[in-house]
Amino acid sequence: MRLAILAFSVSLLSAASEIPQGSHVLLRMVNSISTRTAREGDYVYLRTATPISASGSIVVPEGSYVQGVVSHARQSGRVKGKAELAIRIETLTLPGGKVIKLTPHLSSVDSGGTGQKVDAKEDQIRQGGGQGADAVRVGELSGAGAALGAMVDRSWTGAGIGAGAGAGVGLATVLLTRGKEVVLRQGSTIDVVFDRAVPVE
Repeated sequence: MRLAILAFSVSLLSAASEIPQGSHVLLRMVNSISTRTAREGDYVYLRTATPISASGSIVVPEGSYVQGVVSHARQSGRVKGKAELAIRIETLTLPGGKVIKLTPHLSSVDSGGTGQKVDAKEDQIRQGGGQGADAVRVGELSGAGAALGAMVDRSWTGAGIGAGAGAGVGLATVLLTRGKEVVLRQGSTIDVVFDRAVPVE
C-alpha cells in the first residue's frame, strides 16, 4: 500500500514539474514588432499572460519571461505579396532564474481587427488579402470621377470620361501603396502550443 502511494506521489510530482504536451499558453508582447522593420535574427520579448498548470499545480507562473527570435520576415508588396512574420520561441525564464529551452508552435494571434492570422501549415503570421479593399478604393475614385465629369461637362460623356479618370487614379493609388504589414504591438497576445512535454525542474 505504501509503495503504491509513493509511486502515485512520484508520478504527481513528475507531472507537476513539466509543461504537459498539448498545453496552450498565452504570451503577451513586451516589445512591438512589424514586418516593415523586422529582420531575421531580431529578438522578440514576451511574458506569460496566464500561468501554466499541471495536475492542479502551477509549474510556470504568470509574468515569466519568454524570449523568441524572428526566423522569417517579409514586408508587404505593392502589387502582390502579403506580409509574413515567423517567430521561433526559444527560452522561458522562471522567477528563480532557471532558463528552459522550448520550441512551441504558433496557434493564434491577436489580430486587432487587422486581418492577420496564423498559417498553421507554415507556422507563421500572415496578413490577410487586400483585394476587396483595393476594389472598393478604385470604385470610390471611379464614382467620384464620374460625378465630377458629369458636373463639368453636364453629359453622360463627361461622366464616362470622369469615371475612367477616377478609376485610373484609383488603380495607380493601389499599385503605389503597399499592403498592410503584420504588426504585433506591445501588449498584444499570441497563443502557442507545446507539441511535447517540457521539464521545468
